[in-house]
Amino acid sequence: MGLMDTIKGIFGKAKEEAAELGEKAAPMVDKAKETAKETVAKVKEETAELTEKAAPMLDKAKEGAKGAWEKVEDRVDEIRGEAKEKAGAAKETVTEAAADAKEAAGGVAEEATEAASGAAADAEEAVAETVEDVKDTTT
Repeated sequence: MGLMDTIKGIFGKAKEEAAELGEKAAPMVDKAKETAKETVAKVKEETAELTEKAAPMLDKAKEGAKGAWEKVEDRVDEIRGEAKEKAGAAKETVTEAAADAKEAAGGVAEEATEAASGAAADAEEAVAETVEDVKDTTT
C-alpha cells in the first residue's frame, strides 16, 4: 500500500497548493472584476457623451439630405413637366401634319374626280357625235 499512500500524498499536496494559489489569486480576481466594472462604466459614459456630440451633426445631416431630396424632387417634377410639354407639342405637330396630308390627298382626289368626270363627259359627247354621224351616214 505504499503506492497508494504516495498517490494520496501527491493529490493531497496538490490540493493544498491549489488552495494556496486560489487564496493568492482571489485579490487579483477581485481587482480584475473591479477594473472591468470601471472600464464598462467609462465606456458607457463616453458613449453617452459621443452620442450627445453626434446628435446635432446627425440632425444637420438629416436636414441636408432632406433639402437635397426636395431639390431632386423639384427637378424631377420640372423634367416631367417639360417632357409633357414636348410630347404635347410633338402630338400637335403630328396632328397638323396628318391634317395637311389629308387635305393634300383630298385635293388630289378631288382633282382626279373632276378630271375623270370631265373625261367621261368628253367621252359621252364623242360617243353622241359618233352616233349622230353614224345615223346621218346610214340615212
